[in-house]
Amino acid sequence: MSAVGAEPPAAGAEPPAAGRATVLRVAIAGKTYRPKGAEPVEAVRGLSFTVAEGEIACLIGPSGAGKSTTLRILLGLDQDFTGEVSGAGEAGIVFQEPRLLPWRSVEHNVRLGLPRRDRGRDLDALFERLGLTPWRRRFPNALSLGMQRRVSLARALAAGPRVLVLDEPFVSLDDTAAAELRGLVVDTVDLSRMSVLMVTHNVAEAIAVADRLLLVSRRPASLVADIALDRPRRARDRAWADATRADLAARYPEVIAE
Repeated sequence: MSAVGAEPPAAGAEPPAAGRATVLRVAIAGKTYRPKGAEPVEAVRGLSFTVAEGEIACLIGPSGAGKSTTLRILLGLDQDFTGEVSGAGEAGIVFQEPRLLPWRSVEHNVRLGLPRRDRGRDLDALFERLGLTPWRRRFPNALSLGMQRRVSLARALAAGPRVLVLDEPFVSLDDTAAAELRGLVVDTVDLSRMSVLMVTHNVAEAIAVADRLLLVSRRPASLVADIALDRPRRARDRAWADATRADLAARYPEVIAE
């Protein structure tokens, strides 16, 4: 592992999460699609990583690299693979699309993320923290995409998961809405020590929020690098972010373009 900063990264640096308990472990030895009447397609090969308590890890790779396949395996939606995944059984998930029921209110959509026995739980603090209190009785079609994503995030957080999985959660949002939603995710991690695995191809976004970057090769997906970002998030200015991205692009051009 290596730490990345404005200066050339030092090899062998320990990640910020060193010493914390591991809450998510992914070891996918192989995943091959075998479509009827077509050649097999190897999607993942030897992809292994962990996520520690209170850590934000970003899985980054080019389009078609196998990130979505990895996510489906991690969530238990695809069990036709060789390997092992542990710690994802009670993960909260936020997909690219909010996936809200248009005929249900914001509050009802959020409560659907809870086990039936817990749907009467007091969620006032959660709605307040995510800025959704005034919208609780509104319906999804009355909200902007950014607000719908907040509702989706609230639904994922309602049950207090140990791990939050984000699948391109800020895509298609304007800069302001994306920054606000990123801030909410970071605040949630800081408040609860929840762990986050975010799947993205947006390198700048990952550099802004991640403790670690997990760089994935083109298909079949395998881990190219596991990189710790050693600067506190609040101290990551534009110059540092630009220097970090340039350094990554120079070292891993197959994953990150200039």
